[in-house]
Order: sequence, then C-alpha cells, then structure tokens
Amino acid sequence: MNRPMIVGLTGSIGMGKSTVAAMFEAEGIPVFDADAAVRAMQGPDGELNARIEAEFPGSTGPQGVDRDALGKIVFGDKQALARLEGIVHPAVGERRSAFLEENAAAPILVFDIPLLFEGSGHAAVDAVVVVSAPADEQRRRVLARPGMTEEKFKHILSLQVPDAEKRKRADYVIDTGTALTQTRAQVRDLIGELRKKAADL
Repeated sequence: MNRPMIVGLTGSIGMGKSTVAAMFEAEGIPVFDADAAVRAMQGPDGELNARIEAEFPGSTGPQGVDRDALGKIVFGDKQALARLEGIVHPAVGERRSAFLEENAAAPILVFDIPLLFEGSGHAAVDAVVVVSAPADEQRRRVLARPGMTEEKFKHILSLQVPDAEKRKRADYVIDTGTALTQTRAQVRDLIGELRKKAADL
C-alpha cells in the first residue's frame, strides 16, 4: 500500500457523528476532526481571530471568536457565510494536510467532516461513511442542546443535505438509533471491512 485509505465520516446534526468518530479513535484509527480544528483556530489566541474580527467587527473577544455573536451576523446571510468560509476552509485544509503527513504510515485515516456533501470534500476520500438515526431521535437530541431552538434547528437543516440523500450517496451507513454497544459493533465490523479494502490500495 502506497498511502492510507481516506474515509470521510459525515452526518447531519444530532446524528451521533462525534460518538462514532470517538469509536474509530478507540479502535486505533487516526481521526481528523474538522470542527475541533476550527475551534482551536478560533479559541484564545487563535490564528484566525484577527481576520474574522476584521471581516465581522464585534465577533471576537478575549476568549476568541464569540460563536453566538458571529452566528447572529452570518445567520441567514449566505454572502456573509461565504466570506467566513473563505477564511476558515483554507486554514482547515492546511491542518488536514499536516495530519496526512503525520499519519502517512497508517492504513486507514478518518476525516470527520460535518459538511462533506455540502462542499467538495467527498471527492477527496476513498469511501464515505454516513452516521444516521431516525428523524424523531435526531430532533430529540438536537432540541436538548443548550440554546437550541426550533428556528435554529430548521435553519441548520436547511443548510445541510437531507439525511435520506446522504444515506443514498454513502458507501456505508452507521445506525446510531440503537444501543451504543450495537453502534460500536457496527464500527468494528466496518473497520474490518475497510482494512481489507485498504490492503488493495
């Protein structure tokens, strides 16, 4: 094998993607968490804070980017969101490249990317794993989050490719509408299958 097999892990809000990503890590698979990279670059002394403040005045403070304040600025404004993505996405790409270099000897790598299908990320992976759960369970999980409202939930869903479409486009689907032990068993079975395919790359 000349390179790692790249697996794109995605799923709509509240589907349990972070839980599944942690299961992959627990099985020894390196995971690049795009959201964690963004939080690091927007936290205290984050490398993106100055550029974000210049573009969106009042959106940062001593603790870095104020996510609520920034969210209100870009909420419902596609042009503002595009400007923000123009700052964030290239920086995430640089961190992902560094992750690839650091883990070049691993047989399998997972890219945890929430908006894999919404952007062009799916074109850069060897297989796509979609994390999914029944709509009523998704709704219950999301509305239980602090500060979440029906309006916010609907808006977030409007920006995401529908779950049904994601499942159609996936190479593999992990069902998180079950007990954690069952989800973990699905992940372990999938890793076994991926290892076999990685050997052929």
